[in-house]
Amino acid sequence: MSYNQILTEKIDRAFVITINRPDKMNALNIELLQEIKQAVESVQDDSEVRGIIITGSGSKAFAAGADIAEFAAFDVAEGTKMSADGHAVMNTIEQSSKPVIAAVNGYSLGGGCELAMACHFRIASSNAKFGQPEVNLGLPPGYGGTQRLAQIVGKGRALEMLLTAKTIDANEAYHIGLANSVVEQEELMA
Repeated sequence: MSYNQILTEKIDRAFVITINRPDKMNALNIELLQEIKQAVESVQDDSEVRGIIITGSGSKAFAAGADIAEFAAFDVAEGTKMSADGHAVMNTIEQSSKPVIAAVNGYSLGGGCELAMACHFRIASSNAKFGQPEVNLGLPPGYGGTQRLAQIVGKGRALEMLLTAKTIDANEAYHIGLANSVVEQEELMA
């Protein structure tokens, strides 16, 4: 299948999905999220694929949040639909019959952090940064991040990140359980 916003390839028994918008810090837009959902669904019955890896192109960002320019002028109905569609994408990842690994290179903010949290494992490069800064814009995490973050790191840490927009580095993410491990950037995909 051909995609506009992501790259896909099989490497050994892994199916790698690469968010391919480096000029936009791999910001998530509606089309990109739907492509991720389709790609994850496309390998559920593929016996050659044992796991899925989601990563971002370039070294600066896994996904630096939602593409705000795309939804800045949305009305309530459009915003509600975008949020519901985003939930469906995250749920597809979370409920995948194949393990899904987020290979987090660089910024994983807002919707990007929510995408990483929907994955079963999060491997962070040493330059990774995690956070939910959308509260600075008066927006809550829109794709289930409030629930997933609390489940992963506990209520207190989640509230701290969600109410203060605090961004944390890879080592702190590992310390609080948001990242399963931290590796040097050149070792991330290995």
